[in-house]
This record gives sequence, structure tokens and C-alpha cells, in this order.
Amino acid sequence: MNTRRFFDLLHSASAANDSLVCVGLDPEVERFPAQLQGRPRAILEFNRAIVDATADLACAYKPQIAHYAAVGAEDQLLDTLRYIRERAPGVPVILDSKRGDIGSTAEKYAREAFERYGADAVTVNPYLGRDSAEPFLQYADKGIVVLCRTSNAGAREFQDLEIDGRKLYQIVAEKVANEWNSRGNCLLVVGATYPEELADIRARTGDMTFLVPGVGAQGGDVDRAVRSGQTAAGGGLVINSSRGIIYAGSGEDFADAARRATLELRNAINRARRPAPAGR
Repeated sequence: MNTRRFFDLLHSASAANDSLVCVGLDPEVERFPAQLQGRPRAILEFNRAIVDATADLACAYKPQIAHYAAVGAEDQLLDTLRYIRERAPGVPVILDSKRGDIGSTAEKYAREAFERYGADAVTVNPYLGRDSAEPFLQYADKGIVVLCRTSNAGAREFQDLEIDGRKLYQIVAEKVANEWNSRGNCLLVVGATYPEELADIRARTGDMTFLVPGVGAQGGDVDRAVRSGQTAAGGGLVINSSRGIIYAGSGEDFADAARRATLELRNAINRARRPAPAGR
């Protein structure tokens, strides 16, 4: 079993690459450039090119498991993770699977993420409560990324429901920060599309790390997200972009375009950080 400590990797990669950028690896074969169309392991080839182009700019990679499972490409997901270990050995991998089920099933999902795939962190859904999260939380060296205030437009439907004067996402944030994080291995998903909520959750959870989706294709404002969600030291954020990076170009130079998009996002984040990183 992989014993890499998630937060050690994350902090080291962030410092080494001067970056809070997480590159989402969400392959859609129909959007691949012409030279990859029809190739038997096109997903792996595409991912390898993206990793090669961004290895010195990313603090994490985040493959979304559905993009592989839907087309029977779990073997290419495994090989992608192996390649990241080889090409960017200090950069952690967050497996985006949003698992959440009864304890006995959750135990199998935790084994899938950490023992089958060797991920350094995994996303989980808190809706079933602590017993459904505990099999993940027991992996103390791994990052457990709990959905809190998600970036999608329908998030308000349930997450804004009020219970005894607090919204549901606020209850989730406080519960995870104060109870579930006893091993110090929890993160929260908080979308860039809701900067006011980012600031509110930061105030409720101290220096917890947030995985922040929603920039790029979903329209979240980078500057507002960073200023709303950063810690006093200018960190505490892992800002994910998937489509905005991997589909920045559609031709033979798609990897070069992905690099340019990653660099642009990294620089935009660093301009907004407090304090600015050294040399900025």
C-alpha cells in the first residue's frame, strides 16, 4: 500500500512549483486532437502529454473517475497514476470519486481509492454521516476531501437549507473541522463560484485546506476566490481547473496550450495571494 503523506506532498509541491494549481484530468475522447482519435490507449497518451507539460506548474493532479469508468478505461487511469509517480513524483494525486455509502461499502471504496489506485487523497460525500466517512478517515496519511459548498448551480437546493439558524453547508464545514478532522487529514470542497461562502467557511474552519473547483469553464473569478478563501499566510487553497487547462487547445499543440493555461492560472492566483510568494 502507498504510504506517501498527502499534506507533506501537497505542501512540498506547492512550494517547489510556486503553485496552488490542481490540474483536473477529465478526458473526453471526442474532444481529443485529431492525432489521438481512434488510438487504442488515447486517454493515457493524452494524459501523459498533459502531465509532461504541467509537471513543474502543478501542486496536484485530480482525475475524475467517471471519465474513465464510463468508457471502460480504468486500466488507463491506473497507468496515468503510475506515470504521474514517474514524471512528477512529488506531486500528489486526488482521486475525484465523491464516494459516500454505508460503512461496509465505504470500506471497499476506500480500498479502491488508496490500495487499488494508490491515490494520495479522495473526494467523499458527507450526506450519510460520520460512519460512512470513517473508513476513509482511518487512512491518516491520506487526504479526505469532503464536499461542502460545491461549485455547481444547483448547490443551493440543499446546501443552503437552514437548520437552527445555520445553513447546511455551514454545519458540514464546522462538523468536519471540529470532529471529523481529528487525524488532521481532512479538506473541504468549496467552489470558486461562491466567494462569499468561501469567506464564510474560511472564518468557520481556520486554516483548513480547501479544494476549490469552478474556475475556468464554470466561470469562477480567480481573484475573488483567492482573496475570499486564502489563509492569513496566503495558502490553504488547491484551485482546480480541468477543462480550462486540458482543452485550452485542440490541435497538435494541445499540450503547449495546456501549459500556457496552467501558467496563466498559476500567475493569476499568485498575484492575488497574501502575502505574495517570494519573487512575485
